[in-house]
Amino acid sequence: MPKRKEALSANDSNLSDEEDLFARKIEITNEDASSDESEDEDHIQNTDESDLEDEEENRPDEYEFDSSDEEDIRNTIGNVPIQWYEDLAHLGYDVAGKKITKPIKQDELEKFLEKVDNPDYWRTVFNEKTGENIVLDEEHLDIINKIQTNKFPGQVNPYEEYIDFFTHEKMIHPVTRRPEHKRSFIPSLVEKQKVSRLVHAIKMGWLKQKKKTTDDKNPFYDMWQNETVEITKKSKAHIAAPQEKLPGHNESYNPPPEYLPTEEEALAWNEAHPEDRQTDFLPKKFDCLRRVPGYENYMKERFERCLDLYLCPRQRRMRVQVDAEDLLPKLPKPRDLQPFPTVQAVVYLGHESYVRTISVDPSGQWLASGSDDKTLRLWEVSTGRCMQVIQMAGVVESVAWCPNPSISLLLVAVGRDVHLINANLGDKLISSSTDKLLESYVKPEEHKTSSLLEWTVANDDEHNNGIRIILKVFKAVKRVSWHGKGDYFTTVIPEGGHSSVLIHQLSKRRSQNPFNKSKGQIQAVMFHPSRPFLFVASQRYVRVYNLLKQEQTKKLLTNAKWVSSISIHPQGDNVIIGSYDSKLSWFDLDLSTKPYQTLRHHKRAVRQVNYHKRYPLFASASDDGTVIVCHGMVYNDLLQNPLIVPVKILRGHEITNSLGVLDCQFHPNQPWVFSAGADGTVRLFT
Repeated sequence: MPKRKEALSANDSNLSDEEDLFARKIEITNEDASSDESEDEDHIQNTDESDLEDEEENRPDEYEFDSSDEEDIRNTIGNVPIQWYEDLAHLGYDVAGKKITKPIKQDELEKFLEKVDNPDYWRTVFNEKTGENIVLDEEHLDIINKIQTNKFPGQVNPYEEYIDFFTHEKMIHPVTRRPEHKRSFIPSLVEKQKVSRLVHAIKMGWLKQKKKTTDDKNPFYDMWQNETVEITKKSKAHIAAPQEKLPGHNESYNPPPEYLPTEEEALAWNEAHPEDRQTDFLPKKFDCLRRVPGYENYMKERFERCLDLYLCPRQRRMRVQVDAEDLLPKLPKPRDLQPFPTVQAVVYLGHESYVRTISVDPSGQWLASGSDDKTLRLWEVSTGRCMQVIQMAGVVESVAWCPNPSISLLLVAVGRDVHLINANLGDKLISSSTDKLLESYVKPEEHKTSSLLEWTVANDDEHNNGIRIILKVFKAVKRVSWHGKGDYFTTVIPEGGHSSVLIHQLSKRRSQNPFNKSKGQIQAVMFHPSRPFLFVASQRYVRVYNLLKQEQTKKLLTNAKWVSSISIHPQGDNVIIGSYDSKLSWFDLDLSTKPYQTLRHHKRAVRQVNYHKRYPLFASASDDGTVIVCHGMVYNDLLQNPLIVPVKILRGHEITNSLGVLDCQFHPNQPWVFSAGADGTVRLFT
């Protein structure tokens, strides 16, 4: 080291003056350059500081609006439903806690004008939380279109090249060189245990194999059989074209001889108009199919077929699948409509011929019956005992007990005579007061006598039989009926012409003819139970007359061939009519002049119909030997229709000479019905 230092110092001392001068110049230039660089650095530093100060002044405060990328919203209500703010004037609160006022709602006209004027209306979306309209840019529209077309919404290439790590080229060295494990060569003990368990379960009968069901009938099925396609106006289903008629024997190339036309038939076919011909061709016979020429009308027929397919309209008939039970009205059960007569309780025996008429007294204790054996029998209802037999001069056509309970009188129509009989049954005071009432009559001085009618007092023999007054009429009387108060009664004389209907007053013993001319053969006459109306039933019509105004008020159209009987509801607003053509018609007088309901339950002629005075029941008697009892409820509410339900068919009478039940009457107080039949019996059903 000292020797080296000495050599360096010697070398330094040997430098020439030129080298000293060159080194001096280099130092001067370096100093100038360093001074220039320092000046430039100072200038650059001053400019950078001024620019930074300007940038800091213009830079916005990054903490002025603090939000994250995940929820960039102005409204800070969170997950609160926006419906809670429907009735308020604001939508929510911003970051500063101030209310966000709702924008002014646009009406339909303003929306329409904006839709027309605003070109960006189709890309404008309304934000419910902020109440602002947001115009979507191209990037958002691109994302929406990709979502609608089931594409990736982001910038993802679904068709990137697949990198096959395990190539198809066969390599020398395997991917793994691990040796196989020992358990891959040994049977599994776990599987052995499972198999042993299953074998034991099969042996014990715990596990049973499922039987394979082979359905060889129809292995194929319609996969759309349970689907129903609704046919609307927009998408109408295809309607298949109608099939052409299959060819017959006459269109064969070798038809039977009977199908070949004769010369006269062929000539007539050629001369006939094409529209008048039965067939469009003449049958011809060929030996074999090879000799059959081409059909000359083939193109014409195909063209007409095409015209028929697209010119002729076709319509699909929609079949409605309706269950028959749904069409029937839902009626209540008969057991819910009790009481009504169900069983036969008493049979009244004694008549030897047809029992044509019966009547029950107002108390319900006595029953009167008239028969073709020229007898009138009086029965006790509860026991069936015949209390009295009155021999009459002819066939008893009609019997009617006076509805006034203070008078014991019975009307009996026999031939041309109408007998008023005091039965002398029950209370003796009522019987005696009835006789006093009849005996108290004083004949007026100016009494108009008629050659058609005559009121006579019974003689002693007739008085002993109970007959008090006899009304002699010019023709045979078929039916009698009382007014509700028991002073007036009517007689029906079918052959009487304009005097077929007569009204009689018992207290004054006078009669009057309400009609000047006849309007058909009269079948039955009844008084209204509470109003001054008279119901007159002819063969096909029922006329209602106002006796005070002396005018016709209604004419009921029965739609029957021959009316047999009539009955009026106790309230007076409903009427039932029976006819010989097996029909029973219910009329609602407030509703219409046509039947409200027609019942066809009987198989033969309906002889008599009757309403019960207390219970909602009515009955009909027919020649088929049955009495049908129906429930007929009439409501006080005028908007509610009557309820009609058949509840019971009563049998017991035998059909004699094609005649069955000739009359039926209800008990005045109990839900019982009496029936009189052609077999000579009277029966009580309770």
